[in-house]
Amino acid sequence: METIDGLRSGLKQLGLEEGKQFILTIRDTKGDVKAAEEAARNFEQEKVDLIYTTQTSVTIAAKRATADIPIVFCVGADPVLLGLVESFAKPGGRLVGVYEPGTDLTAKRLAILKEIIPKLRRAVMFYDPRNPVSLESATAAKQEAARLQGVQIVERHIASFEELQAGMRALRPGEVDAFFEGSDALVQIHDQLIIDTARGKRLPTMFNNQSSVPKGGLASYSSSRHEVGRLSAKYVQRVLAGVKPKDLPLEAVLKIDLVINLKTAKQIGVTIPPNVLVRADKVIH
Repeated sequence: METIDGLRSGLKQLGLEEGKQFILTIRDTKGDVKAAEEAARNFEQEKVDLIYTTQTSVTIAAKRATADIPIVFCVGADPVLLGLVESFAKPGGRLVGVYEPGTDLTAKRLAILKEIIPKLRRAVMFYDPRNPVSLESATAAKQEAARLQGVQIVERHIASFEELQAGMRALRPGEVDAFFEGSDALVQIHDQLIIDTARGKRLPTMFNNQSSVPKGGLASYSSSRHEVGRLSAKYVQRVLAGVKPKDLPLEAVLKIDLVINLKTAKQIGVTIPPNVLVRADKVIH
């Protein structure tokens, strides 16, 4: 996972050697909130030194399921509005970490997709409505679709991998013009399923994470998850050293990249407009 790779890189840069100064135990909950709650509860019972979370919904679940253990997070939605911390300058509790504006970029991401696909009319968006961050992202997408005029977000509610898989496979030719990813952990975890299915249907895709584009996604507009993980390493280091999370101001990742996969564009018969291509920070040929 890109965020974890970034964390490992950051900790190494800070002089912490895995297996000596720290042990990293990973629980991949695959976007399942209940599994995340159970894992967090078990970690606290096992008295580990801290919990590190890589997704917003998992962070919310870990906080809800625990009472005392410090949590270092990476979140893509405003942690103050979510009630995770009191403020960026003074978190005020046992949570601290790095914010990257994933959900806040939802509208901009849809606007770029419309530039790539000028004839865009219907974009499908899969998400779990029980996830507050997913709901926020869907609302932002619908508001931007209304502003763009003539664009509609086709919502598909899911609660499991099986429902996501069935929903993607059931998309009929001409039913939608593109796949648009919101801020949903379950969807993000299974991006390869979406990429492969969409490519088979010659469907353009806009993703939340840069890492989805080298895998075969058409485009993304986001910060680097590796950089998010690398920046969060200093919080892990300081909490392990005994510093209280409430005394550490949060940091935000502000560099946003537009990534385009020209190879995928060619495979599905999409021509990237020159005015979009010239703005791309990374182009995969």
